[in-house]
Amino acid sequence: MKAAGPVPEKTEGEAPAEPPRPVSEHPRPPRLLRGTVSLIVALLVVVASVHTVMVFFHVAPRNAVSQRYGEQIDAWVYPFFEQDWRLFAPNPASANVQISVKTRQEMPDGATRESDWFDLTALDTSAVRHHVFPSHTAQNTLRRAWSAYVDAHGAEDVPHSDRAVMLRDYLRNIAADRVAEHRPGPFDAVRLRVETVPIAAHGAQQVSPNAVETRDLPWWEVSQG
Repeated sequence: MKAAGPVPEKTEGEAPAEPPRPVSEHPRPPRLLRGTVSLIVALLVVVASVHTVMVFFHVAPRNAVSQRYGEQIDAWVYPFFEQDWRLFAPNPASANVQISVKTRQEMPDGATRESDWFDLTALDTSAVRHHVFPSHTAQNTLRRAWSAYVDAHGAEDVPHSDRAVMLRDYLRNIAADRVAEHRPGPFDAVRLRVETVPIAAHGAQQVSPNAVETRDLPWWEVSQG
């Protein structure tokens, strides 16, 4: 049996030694970091809640809230969160819309050169047809941009609000980008032509050519970067 070693003498008035504290394997993040993360999460929850409420009142039937705050709801929804459906009543298309564009370029001698009409709707249709998973952009971007433009401008092509100006520029930029992608070459203005053909009722004969509405929009200046 081994003899016990000498026991250290305890000095009078000396405090007993504290046992070592266990070291945590997962130290807590700094308080500032935790507060920042919590603030971001709370902000995202608020934005998501506001977005859900705005979209709900946009697609719901007209009511006291949507009538009173319609301008604020539209400002939130358009143009990026537009919904082409209604909560209780469907809104099927009643006409086919064909949108074409032509470009204009000013020559060094002051003369102008115009291109032929380029069918943007046919371009979208070809991108969708025979595709199992067609692009959402090809299906809706141009059509919804035109629908929003008509809602903001009516039968006129003069904007009377900041939102109308934004929607005009949005439609112009879509047309200019697609022309630049499929018809390389410089141009400094674009013009749209929109033909609206009513959809014939089931069992009815074809729509009369006189029922087709053609709307030529003014020239819009563009800048090519």
